[in-house]
Amino acid sequence: MFWHNESMNNITRILGIDPGSRTTGIGIIDTDGRNTKLVHFQPIKCGSGEFPQRLKVIFTEITALIHKYRPDEISIETVFMAKNAGSALKLGQARGAAICAAVAMDLPVYEYAPKAIKRSVVGKGSAAKTQVQYMVQLLLNHKENIQEDAADALAAAICHANSRWTIAAINQVSSNYRKT
Repeated sequence: MFWHNESMNNITRILGIDPGSRTTGIGIIDTDGRNTKLVHFQPIKCGSGEFPQRLKVIFTEITALIHKYRPDEISIETVFMAKNAGSALKLGQARGAAICAAVAMDLPVYEYAPKAIKRSVVGKGSAAKTQVQYMVQLLLNHKENIQEDAADALAAAICHANSRWTIAAINQVSSNYRKT
């Protein structure tokens, strides 16, 4: 179910998600391939209650944001190797709740490794969170501080915007090459 018709206005709305079992970052941008505009960002605070209830918060909040902002595509950070297996499992389940919200709305989900996201936004895969925050604010021309989970989500959206337009350009060149 796509709400923004690319053929009509060439604008794609991307919802970036930085999953977490206590705080999940959300960032929404509009892009036409050249320009990127900040639409919305927020941290979803899941609280410290029972874990299944925190997953429910992630699912219901993302579902509500999808209804409100009507993104065309979803970009989410993949699981990285956490300090312990329990943390990795919880992070994976938080990702699952977010992905299920998107898939339930028939939205395509694109996954990117944390290092790929940082490299896309900062130029270095091992960038610190403060560097990501700074570059996201700079790239989106936003003067005020962006909460770190929301900045990571916006970085995931920017990474996808950069990737999708690069792939489209390569496909266009490839199809032109095959015609000759």
